[in-house]
Amino acid sequence: MTDKFPPLDSADATDLQQLETLLADGLAPIPVAGARRNSLRQGLMTQVTASLAKQAGILTVRARHGVWQALKTGIRIKPLWDGGLQGHSVLIEFAPGASLIAHRHNCLEEGIVLHGDLQMGDLRLGPLDYHAAPAGSRHGGISSTNGALAYLRGTSLGDNREVLREVLGGLLPFGKAESFSVFTKQIDDWQEIAPGVWKKPLWQDGERESSFYRLEAGAKCPAHDHLLEEECMMLDGDLFIDDFLLRAGDYQLAPAGSAHREVYTDVGATLFVRGGRDY
Repeated sequence: MTDKFPPLDSADATDLQQLETLLADGLAPIPVAGARRNSLRQGLMTQVTASLAKQAGILTVRARHGVWQALKTGIRIKPLWDGGLQGHSVLIEFAPGASLIAHRHNCLEEGIVLHGDLQMGDLRLGPLDYHAAPAGSRHGGISSTNGALAYLRGTSLGDNREVLREVLGGLLPFGKAESFSVFTKQIDDWQEIAPGVWKKPLWQDGERESSFYRLEAGAKCPAHDHLLEEECMMLDGDLFIDDFLLRAGDYQLAPAGSAHREVYTDVGATLFVRGGRDY
């Protein structure tokens, strides 16, 4: 509903104009002496320089940015990061009824459904459900009844030669079949690692681990260094990482040797993190 107000008569209109003029005069810029102005400018530039130094080497892909590429009819991908021997990180979008054929994984592949639904045989995944398939494992076709958007890391998508390897491997029915799934609605073993900061470990291998993190409104994470690269996929809410504001659907990669000094949220946040193992 839109509120409608009667038009002002000429006297009221004149009074309103005078009030607006007084307000405008009150908002006029306050002159700043040259020395003070230079000091303020220098302080601002120092903050900008420090902010840029913190961001050096950090890759951020916003939900609304990036380039989508058609994979096949009804399926497209948005590349996020090329992890070399660890595989690629991408967003993948399924139109309703679209499907991928069976394949065998070259690397550990982890996936999280962001929106919609995905089916792999008898397995059905919904929003924020997690699935991991280790290197050498094989699963049948993947399809979506109503359409879906998912985050994948460790995938061959984005490298045509590796995709061909996986597809050819998928034609052979034998081999490892183990996989691991976590259904978000069934998680009841969150670990509180700091006030208002909860962690759900998902997968560990060698020096790396994957986890869900959930932060309550107003929570802060301790400052930490990255001995290995760290991937972060925002699932819900808003999160400040130093000078970055990440929202649901945003992706960030912090390279090895970087650090996060300030991590906090005003409204609460849920995110997936893959990085160095926390022993």
